[in-house]
Amino acid sequence: MSSSTSPSVSIPIPQNRVVLGLGTVSVDFLAAVTSYPNPDDKIRTTSLKVQGGGNVGNALTSAARLGLTARIISKVANDSQGRSILEELEADGVHTSFLVVSEGGISPFTYVIVDNKTHTRTCIHTPGSPPMVPGDLSRSSLLSALDGATIVYFDARLYETALVVAQEAARQNIPVLVDAERKREGLDDLLTFANYVVCSAKFPQEWTEAPSIPSALVSMLLRLPKLRFVIVTLGENGCIMLERITNETPDQLEEFEVDSLLEVIKGRKDKNINIPTSVSSPVAKLRAEGIGTVCGRLLLGTAEKIPESEILDTTGAGDAFIGAVLYGIHDFHFISSLMCQHATREVVAIFCPGGCWMLSGFGCSKRSSISYRSMLSIFLTINIC
Repeated sequence: MSSSTSPSVSIPIPQNRVVLGLGTVSVDFLAAVTSYPNPDDKIRTTSLKVQGGGNVGNALTSAARLGLTARIISKVANDSQGRSILEELEADGVHTSFLVVSEGGISPFTYVIVDNKTHTRTCIHTPGSPPMVPGDLSRSSLLSALDGATIVYFDARLYETALVVAQEAARQNIPVLVDAERKREGLDDLLTFANYVVCSAKFPQEWTEAPSIPSALVSMLLRLPKLRFVIVTLGENGCIMLERITNETPDQLEEFEVDSLLEVIKGRKDKNINIPTSVSSPVAKLRAEGIGTVCGRLLLGTAEKIPESEILDTTGAGDAFIGAVLYGIHDFHFISSLMCQHATREVVAIFCPGGCWMLSGFGCSKRSSISYRSMLSIFLTINIC
């Protein structure tokens, strides 16, 4: 059915879906340039925008705009930048009552140089001062922040405080999602609490020293027994998800070498389809040579094929993607019914590439381009109905 005749898909607002996020917020100074400067160059910007940023700030903005209840734990100073950060988050419906405001110091800020030629961005971050420490979050505030939370998201910054929150979340059996961009102090400890991990393309192999991404994902599931799934984002190449399956009898499952299985899945992609799709392997025993075997399923999610002329930059695309993952985890039953999927978790892999396209503003993923629920309705109407 064409988009011109398709009825609009009504997206119900998820009930009792509370996301608590802990990590960095900042003010971003986004300077677009014709091309990245050489040493000692003097160049001019083609545009300049100042707005809120930071991984957890962007991801929670995305979750809130999709209809989840979002709460944030972070720290800013009582300066103009800190007040701007608070005002922008609150305007998007993110609850900031657990965000610590210091009377002195400076709020975090980031210079983002957007290269219009290569469609890349370079970030130069200045952390806030004084930094957040566990003592900034009282026991009563911690319990209040977690009250009713259905998932806790960490961007792997502020790790000392993050570990305190993760320990309490685990005690209360609240699922944890960790954003693993790169190796950081305290990340190994934080990952032991993770039920879900979203990581950058390079992280799995860097962390596990496995020879390939698929074998690294197997290694991660073996090393992290609480992990239900791990997603690795691959930019224009979409994403790969490895989901652990525990309700099957291993002896009855076929065994596949995981790298070979991924190549089979890639061969099943329909290259003529521009919209995001996913291709799933059967539930099987997935073997990584020299590493081990897990029972699970491998999924390949494709990305929207965006004309180069429409791509502005990728600032915050990963954060918008995580916002889609948070929504997909909460509302996969509804999305699943629309997409006629039989496996509950598969919808996350399907929804996330679509969510990344939807939330990324066609390649321009600054916070102002993170979309609202209405865009999700349009996306589902055009591509599903």
